[in-house]
Amino acid sequence: MQAPVADAARERAFSLPLSEINVSDPRLFQDDTIGHYFARLRRDDPVHHHVDERFGPFWSVTKYKDIMQVEVNHQTYSSDIHLGGINIRDVPEAHRRPMFIAMDPPRHDDQRRTVSPIVAPGNLAQMEATIRQRTRNVLDSLPRNETFNWVEKVSIELTTQMLATLFDFPFEDRRLLTWWSDVATADLTAGGPIDSDEKRTAELLKCLQYFTGLWNDRIQRPPGNDLISMMAHSPATRNLSPVEFLGNLVLLIVGGNDTTRNSMSGGLHALLTHPGEFAKLRANPGLIASLVPEIIRWQTPLSHMRRTATADAELGGKQIRKGDKVIMWYLSGNRDEEAIERPDEFIIDRARPRQHISFGFGIHRCVGNRLAELQLKILWEEILPRFPVIELMGEPERTFSNFVHGFTALPVRIPG
Repeated sequence: MQAPVADAARERAFSLPLSEINVSDPRLFQDDTIGHYFARLRRDDPVHHHVDERFGPFWSVTKYKDIMQVEVNHQTYSSDIHLGGINIRDVPEAHRRPMFIAMDPPRHDDQRRTVSPIVAPGNLAQMEATIRQRTRNVLDSLPRNETFNWVEKVSIELTTQMLATLFDFPFEDRRLLTWWSDVATADLTAGGPIDSDEKRTAELLKCLQYFTGLWNDRIQRPPGNDLISMMAHSPATRNLSPVEFLGNLVLLIVGGNDTTRNSMSGGLHALLTHPGEFAKLRANPGLIASLVPEIIRWQTPLSHMRRTATADAELGGKQIRKGDKVIMWYLSGNRDEEAIERPDEFIIDRARPRQHISFGFGIHRCVGNRLAELQLKILWEEILPRFPVIELMGEPERTFSNFVHGFTALPVRIPG
């Protein structure tokens, strides 16, 4: 962002009456000015109540310690889809899709336990060679001396290939996974093809139909080492209703796609706009170990998670009432100067690089966090020796969403 534009955005964020600050507006994320509004709330009203025309009344929790208080108290702050789920938007009941991230214990624990073995350390070790070879193939296929979209050619392609492997999904159809992920997270007001709950549901029913065929195939075979086989053979998930099966599919597709995709894009953008850090990395590739969690903190690929209060509670000096919608803004917590030193700086050799909440915390901590880190680690291990120079060729295009914090385009050029 150019300095005068950034200064004007900051001035507006800090001059508005608190009652007019609405951090749920997707435009603030798309134009990358949301950080100023979060900074204002962290300073002046860390647990902020707002009534929005679209999302209704909600509390914005913007400081790290308050977010953690909500995360660890799942008895008081529920994820249950029937109370509202994990997104700021209240989805009409007919279009709700139960998934284990939108459940409370014990059902959450049983279903999560079913799929977690796929990202166990032993399994990740077995996947590493495949991830590395695919990463090399994608990077070696990139054009030289011409501008291209890094999001499309690298970030989407690598994450979609990984998803296809995790599901043992037909490789030639893998871009369907990208489409269904985008459908599931699309903001209905963004102007795209998914502009109603009915259209979203219709597209996702195609996803359910496709995966039901895979399920029926896997259930006839001995248990395998892919997510569909794990769900088909586990006592906790083999009797899922179709809507629950679809809900968990959406969770696994989005969790494995949007988050890693946007960290792959955001990491390159961060390094290209912080050339001193990029030079530091090139001089010492061993810094990849701390670069990866710093990318994930800096990008924060999911901006928020929602909880619903099951009882009256006190949070940050404010009185939360039973039934209130409570939004944990991870993007803000990751910029909290009380929790993270110099949070507005991109620093690849931080002393405590894992001091972030991009993966959430507590019982809902991202089940695939180690896989995401492995993919990013391998990507940067393969980029550094290949490309002495990558050039940023224009401003990136960001996602119109207050949930997925990402990029739709990142124009770059690799000199030949």
